[in-house]
Amino acid sequence: MKKLTAILFLIIYLVSTTEVSQFLKLNVFFEHFSEHKSQDKDISLIAFFDMHYLNGNPRDKDYDRDMQLPFKTSSDNISIINNHFVPLTPTFSIKNPIEILKKKNYIRLNQSSISTYLSNIWQPPKTV
Repeated sequence: MKKLTAILFLIIYLVSTTEVSQFLKLNVFFEHFSEHKSQDKDISLIAFFDMHYLNGNPRDKDYDRDMQLPFKTSSDNISIINNHFVPLTPTFSIKNPIEILKKKNYIRLNQSSISTYLSNIWQPPKTV
């Protein structure tokens, strides 16, 4: 049952959104061929196909009937999918905010920083 339902949905989708629906007009193709066959007994299916599909769209006396044939006109099926969901901007609130304390520096003002002594490392050795 699931397979049959899946096939049914696939067929509905293809017929409504693609040019597969043109195959539903095949009966018009064979009816129009029989009309030409009644007028000209020597016409073959290949000659009929050549006359209606390979020579453009000549304006003849049955032009309106020719335009009813499959794949002569587009059915202009357009499938547009719109997403109307607009995501909300997230908002955050902190129930108990944490206070960040400023770090205190424990070096006395008269004490020089250690970085000034680093330059002494690269001095050449002194002989006494």
